[in-house]
Amino acid sequence: MEKKQLWLIIAGLIFINCLTITFFLAKPDFFSGNEEVVATVGKNKITRQDWLSKMEEQYGEDVLKELVDQKVIQSVAKKYKIKVPEQAVEQEYLMIKNLYGATSSIDEEKWKEQIKYRLLLEELLTKDVVVTEAELKKYYEENKASYQIPTSFHLSQIVVKTEKEASQALKELEQGSKFETLAMEISIDDFSAHKGGDIGFVSVDDQRLTEEYLNHLQTLKEGQWSKAIQVEEGFAIVLLHERIKGKDFSFKEVKDQVRRQIALEQMDVAASANAFWDEANVDWFYGKKEAY
Repeated sequence: MEKKQLWLIIAGLIFINCLTITFFLAKPDFFSGNEEVVATVGKNKITRQDWLSKMEEQYGEDVLKELVDQKVIQSVAKKYKIKVPEQAVEQEYLMIKNLYGATSSIDEEKWKEQIKYRLLLEELLTKDVVVTEAELKKYYEENKASYQIPTSFHLSQIVVKTEKEASQALKELEQGSKFETLAMEISIDDFSAHKGGDIGFVSVDDQRLTEEYLNHLQTLKEGQWSKAIQVEEGFAIVLLHERIKGKDFSFKEVKDQVRRQIALEQMDVAASANAFWDEANVDWFYGKKEAY
């Protein structure tokens, strides 16, 4: 359970990093035309420069540090000839996606890039730590459940009170109405309606799902919606976006991950690139890094 909580924290940090960097760097011409008026309030104007200055004040240092850290990790990893196999990135992406279930709002490649930097950093931090094969196997056996992912489904749903309303909704979908739009208009599920019915990923061992609900999910193809399913609130129509097949990772598949985890726990240090700034000869806009 502790391992899964750690994954949630890591995934959340990656999610925030991806959002922040994407926000600043999504458009190459983002910083052009600084005198352009982006909003007016009566006779008062807000220019692009006002906007950018405020964003730099609030987020600029954190974004710049994230970019510097990435360059530091690249540089020092190259120096020590440390690489991360693509298989390791894919594996951790799958685990995070299954646990966190929010990756659809961020480009997959940006997620994987962030994961790669984190793995490189962990390899750098733990490169001199020796962990015996016996310790690795013992840790794996004691935490085996942390290296297992259940079959999961990324879903959207429309929930209505009566079967008649569900039938009408199905008819509208068949006639070409968009699932997302219909969910926002008629779904009574407050949690998902404003998101177009999107409820993220749910797994087969989720106790909130009834047997009937699960049975319908098992028969759906990606991009297909279900018939009306009776639920506690009334009736639900479920759209399957994606299915992640469950997997139990073998010791061999997660051996490097286990080694890093044990080493980091033994070192009891935060996974930060700060330790390598001097080695990478960093000089930056905000002065000394000791503030971190």
